Amino acid sequence: MTLPHGFVVVLDRHTRVLDDGRALLGGNPTRLIRLAPRARPLLTGRTVYVRDAASAALADRLLESGLAHPAVHALPCHPGRRDGDDPSCTYVIPVRDRAHQLARLLDSIPSGSPVIVVDDASRRPDLINAVAARHHAHMVALPVNLGPAGARNAGLRHVSTPYVAFIDSDIVLTAETVPTLLRHFADPQVAMAVPRITGLATTEAPGWLGRYESTRSSLDLGAHPAAVRPGTPVSWAPSACMVARVDILTETGGFDERMRVGEDVDLCWRLVRDGWPIRYEPSVEAAHEHRAHMGDWFARKAVYGTGAHPLAQRHPQNIAPVVLAPWSTALVLALFAQRRWSLPVAGTAWAVATARIARKLKDPAHPARHATRLTADGTVSAVAQGSALLTRHWWPLTVIGCLASRRMRRATVLAAITDIALEYRRGTTRLDPIRYGIARRLDDLAYGAGVWISALRGRSTAALRPRMVLNPRTPQRQPARKASPQGRTSQAR
Repeated sequence: MTLPHGFVVVLDRHTRVLDDGRALLGGNPTRLIRLAPRARPLLTGRTVYVRDAASAALADRLLESGLAHPAVHALPCHPGRRDGDDPSCTYVIPVRDRAHQLARLLDSIPSGSPVIVVDDASRRPDLINAVAARHHAHMVALPVNLGPAGARNAGLRHVSTPYVAFIDSDIVLTAETVPTLLRHFADPQVAMAVPRITGLATTEAPGWLGRYESTRSSLDLGAHPAAVRPGTPVSWAPSACMVARVDILTETGGFDERMRVGEDVDLCWRLVRDGWPIRYEPSVEAAHEHRAHMGDWFARKAVYGTGAHPLAQRHPQNIAPVVLAPWSTALVLALFAQRRWSLPVAGTAWAVATARIARKLKDPAHPARHATRLTADGTVSAVAQGSALLTRHWWPLTVIGCLASRRMRRATVLAAITDIALEYRRGTTRLDPIRYGIARRLDDLAYGAGVWISALRGRSTAALRPRMVLNPRTPQRQPARKASPQGRTSQAR
């Protein structure tokens, strides 16, 4: 299936137009695409308007390569209702003992929308029932606690509309969140769309942990639109708020009920593996009530880490803590070695990589300048990943190394400082460097501990092993398929 007429895509902010529109440089992984003479006029400034088969093919290729994203607000409004008063999207809300939060969420959902509240074995089900009845929501009561994945699947089985919005009970929506996400389904192949998850303003939010979460929340995927793909800056999407096609979820089996954490990552990676695109749309937001008490916050970060081994079992090619190219691996190792030869070796690796990239860009004008910029970006990414490896994923080994090696201590201090410097370089943090640094290290300790606990339980180091990429490839968009009952698994009974 092709993109419909009226669909609009805009080049990513990092995509560069070269040689007077003859080539485009960008994407994830970075690539150079040369435009045929008949394709060049289809690019109007940085926008492609789908008017015919040729413009649809160009727009589809740009989306596939990550060079462009849908201009969601330029797309036609998705019909909120199919026939008269028949809605097209059902809200499914899993909840357990959060009556106050549930009422707050239901107040933010547009009046008249079909809502299914799944009570995941609350200790006070009467409170949940009262809130749901007051908001005219359909109740599904589970006799035993199944966890978020099982509760969402239970709600999904009661959905009769073509789209479903899974919303966690500690979320508050804006009026435009779900309607805007539904616009993405003008692309007939998109399986899911998610908004940006921001911090909800509460009486506890102004504390320093609340301000840290507003900067480095595990659920906040950033301010820029992206295709959700493993191995890219937006490699997964949180299930706190997501809108999806019901037929595709039914075909794929929905969420894996065996997973109590990481089930949203698993679902995203299965959809992408099967050729179903997922869109991250940060122009609309969903506010999340973050944990603001140290004990709860620390424990939750550790729980996130425990999803590493189950994900490594299901998606071994996607779970590596860092993914580096050979040249960036050599550069990082040389810098962290802190030897006399470190700078010459790092400089040589950088120069060789720049020269190789420049040769690939020999047709466009100024290949050396573009190659230098790309290598510089790769260097920043490599150093950031190496720093995270020392302070987050491998911190137990780092502690042991620091006890025995002065160089390791210096490398660890450098890694921690680099992390803070990169955050302040982006200009997004709301904390001073000291408190940000403390919160960041606690975050790393908790998450890393969860990863190691998961690895020890599973008796596997798969979630801890870095991966080197020689020839990265972007997943291809595949023709959309009809949902088939044979595609369901035991998790979607």
